[in-house]
Amino acid sequence: MAASLHGSARTTPRIRAELQASQETTRSLAVRYGLNEKTVAKWRRRTTTADAPMGPKKPHSAKLSEAEEAVVVELRRRTLLPLDDVLGCLRESIPQLSRSALHRCLVRYGISRLPCSEEKDSRRGRFPDTPIGYVHIDSSELRLAQGKLHMFLAIDRVTKFTHVAFFDAATKLNGATFLRDVVAAFPYKIHTVLTDNGMAFAEQPRYRGGITDRYGGGHIFERVCREYGIEHRLTKPYHPWTNGQVERMNRTVKEATIKAFHYPDFKALKAHVLAFVTPSTSQSI
Repeated sequence: MAASLHGSARTTPRIRAELQASQETTRSLAVRYGLNEKTVAKWRRRTTTADAPMGPKKPHSAKLSEAEEAVVVELRRRTLLPLDDVLGCLRESIPQLSRSALHRCLVRYGISRLPCSEEKDSRRGRFPDTPIGYVHIDSSELRLAQGKLHMFLAIDRVTKFTHVAFFDAATKLNGATFLRDVVAAFPYKIHTVLTDNGMAFAEQPRYRGGITDRYGGGHIFERVCREYGIEHRLTKPYHPWTNGQVERMNRTVKEATIKAFHYPDFKALKAHVLAFVTPSTSQSI
């Protein structure tokens, strides 16, 4: 099958080969073929008859910096998550990242397709068998013209039982209040809670082990966990995919509500979010 030519090409591979093989002068060849002398000279310098690749010599993203591209590539290679899951994990930390920009980035690095072999598939970060009661918790912002609202969301790793609540800020007190709400809302005992290192859930790394942390009883979220006999686990910093279940649920809720509809006020938004989350669960505002 013949190679496709550039839309503005004035020569064919046969003419280009004749130009390269001819001993005539550039001017005479230009007159014979009705070409510009620069075009003739260009093809006589080349050793092939194919069009040169267009675009920049070193392809790069127009939206992502080199550091952000490195984060995308590292996340994909380490987790082998599908494209939409990668987008869900990184959308909060890289707001300008779109689905098309993510796909182009993966294509440039040759990782747009997931491996098919069993050996490579075994590297996927699959959760081990876990009894019900292992809950992922996170918070995210919901923005309207009136301002922003913080939505706290908890989802069980096994049953997918979901509970949401709304607060004006992601503070320590609100994080502890939400955990108490979760314990009351879930119809079974919670044995483990997984959160990120946000201020609402954990003491910041630079303050851990300090005087206030040691003698003040620790973070209030930790104290509530001890009160109910819950083990509190933290994700590794800058590894949002570790808490991917709740990250994905946050994204699903946003795509079904604020990214698809216009709301006159926060009351309407809260009502729709609560209606979207599993109707059989009990939720609180």
